[in-house]
This record gives sequence, C-alpha cells and structure tokens, in this order.
Amino acid sequence: MVAVYCLESRETFVPREIGLGHMVTFDLKSSQKTTTVCHLQVRPLGHDFGFQIPPPSTSFPHPPHNNSAIQYRRSAASNSHTSQRSPANEPTTTIDGGTFIGGNVNNVYRSRETGIHILHRAIALEALHDSADSYPQPRCHPETRSKMLDKLWNWAIKSEWSEKIETTKALPVLWLHGPAGAGKSAIMRTFAERLADAGRLGGSFFFKRDHATRGNAQKLFATIAYQLALCVTQLKYRISQIVEDDPSSVGRLMSVQMQSLIVAPCLSESNIQPPVILIDGLDECEGHLVQQEILCLIAQFMREHPPVKFLIASRPEPDIRKLFEAPLYEGLYHPFNVEQSFADIAKYLRHEFARIHRDHETMATVAMPWPSPEIFDQFVKRSPGYFIFASTVIKFVDDNNFRPTERLEHLQEASSSEAPFSDLDQLYTQILSRVPARLRLLSILKAITFSKFQLSSITVEKLLELKAGDVQLTLRNLHSVLNVSKESGAITVYHASFQDFLQDAERAGKFYFGTKQLCVDLAHSVFKALAYQCDCRSTNRAGPVGFDLDKLNISDLPPLAEFVPLIERMNPIFILR
Repeated sequence: MVAVYCLESRETFVPREIGLGHMVTFDLKSSQKTTTVCHLQVRPLGHDFGFQIPPPSTSFPHPPHNNSAIQYRRSAASNSHTSQRSPANEPTTTIDGGTFIGGNVNNVYRSRETGIHILHRAIALEALHDSADSYPQPRCHPETRSKMLDKLWNWAIKSEWSEKIETTKALPVLWLHGPAGAGKSAIMRTFAERLADAGRLGGSFFFKRDHATRGNAQKLFATIAYQLALCVTQLKYRISQIVEDDPSSVGRLMSVQMQSLIVAPCLSESNIQPPVILIDGLDECEGHLVQQEILCLIAQFMREHPPVKFLIASRPEPDIRKLFEAPLYEGLYHPFNVEQSFADIAKYLRHEFARIHRDHETMATVAMPWPSPEIFDQFVKRSPGYFIFASTVIKFVDDNNFRPTERLEHLQEASSSEAPFSDLDQLYTQILSRVPARLRLLSILKAITFSKFQLSSITVEKLLELKAGDVQLTLRNLHSVLNVSKESGAITVYHASFQDFLQDAERAGKFYFGTKQLCVDLAHSVFKALAYQCDCRSTNRAGPVGFDLDKLNISDLPPLAEFVPLIERMNPIFILR
C-alpha cells in the first residue's frame, strides 16, 4: 500500500493496485467549475516524489466523471506517443503535455475528512471539564457538598426535583447560582465527572473571563456539538454528516450553529436517554448581550422538548437573573442557590491542616491539635460559608519555602469587618503585602490579567523590559492566588474573585491597578514591542511603526476607551517571539 500526501490540496491519497513508477492524476478542486489536475508519481517509501500542476490553460469545464475515459497524449516533442482507453461512445478527457510513465491506473480512491475532524478544529478544548489546560482543576473535597450533588443527580438522572418537602417532575433547565467563591465550578466539575462515569454527560463548557478560547462564546455550541457526537452514539453520524456537508457551519452565527449542530440532530433522535449539558461561568462570557443571546437560544431550543437537559452555573448577575425570571423561561427551569455550608468548610480545613502537619518537614515538633480549636473556629467563621476563603488560606499556609506556623500567625493578624468580601479582601491584601516590589508587582499583574492571552513569565519580562528571573522572584510568594505552569510557564489567576479585587479601587486600596498610568505604561510597552526595528523581513515581527516612542507621553495616546480594545487584541507572544 502506498500513501501519497499532496501539498497543493493538503490531502492524503491512498491509491490501490498501482505499480511503482506509475503516474496518478488527481482532481484537486472538484467542487469548483474549473478542475485543476495534479500528477503524482508513485515511488517506494524513502524516495522523493514530486507533483506537477498543469498550466492554467489545462482545465475542464466540468470535473471528469468516474466513468469517463481518460486519454493521455504526449506532445510532438515527446515522440508523439498516445496512450488511451476509450470504448466507443464513452466520454473522454484529453490532457496535452505533462510527463507520464506508462502503466494502467485502476481503482483510485481519495480519503475524505470527516465532519468530526472538521468540528474538532473549531472547538475550545481548554473549556472541557477534564481539560489539561485548567489543571489543577477545582473539585469538591470528599464528603462535602453531598446534599447538593445528590439533588443535582436526582434532577439529571431521575427527573425529580425536591423543593422543601415536595418532589415534582424536573424541568429541563437548572440554574445553579451563587456569589464569587461559592464553589460553583468545583461543584460543576465534580458533577460532570459523575455524569461522564454514568454515560450521561452530553458536554461541558467552562467559561473563563478574558481567556482567548474559554472566554469566546463563538466556540460554545461547536464545542458542545463535538462532545454530543462523541458521547451520544445515535447523534454522532448525523452531526458529522451535517458538518461534512457544510464545513462553514462551525464558523457561522451562534444561532446558526445552535440550529444546525445541536437542535436538528437532537430533535431527530427522541429515543435516547437525555444527556446533560453543563455550562459553567456564564457570567464570565464576553458581555451581557452575548450572555442573554445564549440563554435565549437555549430557551427557544428547550421549548421544542428535545431529549436534552441544561445545567447552567453563574453568579446571580442582574442581566442573567432578569432573563431567567422573564416569561421566556417560565416553566422551563429550576433556580438552585449554592448555599453557605460552614460544616463543609470545617471538614475541608480540618483535613487540609492535618495533611500539612503530616507532610511538612518543620511540623514534626509541633503538637496536635494544630491549629488550636480556637484558631480553627476563627478561620471557619471568617469564611462566609464558601470555599474560596478557606482554599486560599490553605494555599498560603502550605508553602514549602516557609514554616506553616509562621504563615498561619501572619493571617491571624487580620481584623474582621462587616463589609461584603471584607475577610477575603483582607486575605488578598495580606498575601500581596508580602511582596516588597509593589510597583513591579502591579505592572506584572496588570499584564497578566489585562491580556486576553496566557502569557509566560519570559514573555512578561520581555514585554515589561525586566531582567530574566524578575517575574519568578516577584511572584514567588503568590502561589496561593496565581498558578504558573511548569510546562509552558503560563501565568493564570486561580479565581476570578482575585481579579475582581484588583479592579475595585475601594477593595484593593494600594493594590488597585486600574489607574490610567498603569494602562498607559502597558500600552507603551506593547507599542514599543511593535516598533521593534527588524533587520530580517522574513521574521514574524510587526516591523517599524511611524512614531518615536522616546517622545511618546500620556497626552499622545487616545482615550482609554479607544486604545484599550486595541491593546487587548495584541498578542505579545506573537510580537516577541
């Protein structure tokens, strides 16, 4: 068997019953009116092969039919030899010129890309519940959130919904809502794994604010359709065929994607166990109007009673709540609030403090119980019944570069307040206060959180013109709020509440980085990278731009509303590589 890859068409051809040295003719643009012909010579593995594309004059008004005879005719300069096979009255196609090697060609097949492969190229792989991109993935700690997970299971699998003492038939949409740090994403990932183990997960999409793919709503329905095709056997062929027949469907409007890739296939299959589709962090999608469009499309779909269920998690933002409470969703959904659970927080903290005491080298001489019951209860009460405070405390204390006892004592210095998020804000302030170089820290945090792209420490150093290793040194005490990938070096924020804190002047105080000067400094850095004088025109540099950066000042830049979107779309990874 000989396989041939054609650079022109970017397809692999597998000819059968072709002898070595034979010439194979392929139609490269059979979907168009004019057909270009490519000649490939079959040679043994390890030898070079070439292909010739006839001049523009060599074309056909229509593609040759499978039953058409082909005449190969050499020109006069090639000894005027003609080889042909053409029964009487059978249509023939003649090719003048070219180089041919004798021999008959029979049963030539061309492999065709399936719709699943086309769809795969359009998805946001990072948004799946088990994607490596989101490692370490938040999950519910063992023996926590048990009642909530059981209630979700009854809704999804048993189609039952319990409200106080009454149990009714479950509605097809469930809205899981709660404040920042309530543990919604951990619940959603844990539940997605349970559904996957039971064969009832239809797909998942975990939005992340300002992420290049996870924050892109245009990827949502293509990603869900891809998972539906893989998870539900009855839908695979139909979804694949739709995309194969019209590959452009994966790049159309969300409404078109929803209709062609999800609605049509699901409505054609009524005898399937309803798969459950999970959408997490809808409020972190790219704007209120887009969020509302997604909810409207889902509601319109569910009005047709498809064999599908949707579980949507978000903060209770006014625009999202308003749409769920509108007539469009009447009789379609259950609201489900992520309730405070101090008992679950206590379980989590008790288990994690015991692990730190057991595993950390400096804790061998520290007597148990550690921390003392009084201090332990203090941290349980300071958490507002949600996990973000408790998990951040554990990340801060569990640092191999410091003594856990000293880190815990540092956190005890905080004073509690009645203001919303006060304990969490105080915790973030304490963590950031451990970094001495505040201005450099703010510049780095601004670059990390402002960009829609995941930046590595090396890229940030180049962008801000820092010395090698400066980013690592500056962020070394911030592993409780930032994650630095060991493989790629990409720096990401663990939780959106930290970014909310930094962008709120009243909450962040001296760590507020939304000032105009910081925005201008970042813009200056990006423009300076763009203005790099490139001696080699073939490299991936933007080339010189038409202004002198040394003379650039704040007044030269357009208003924030004008240049901020521009900077957001500039990928420093591309500029600096």
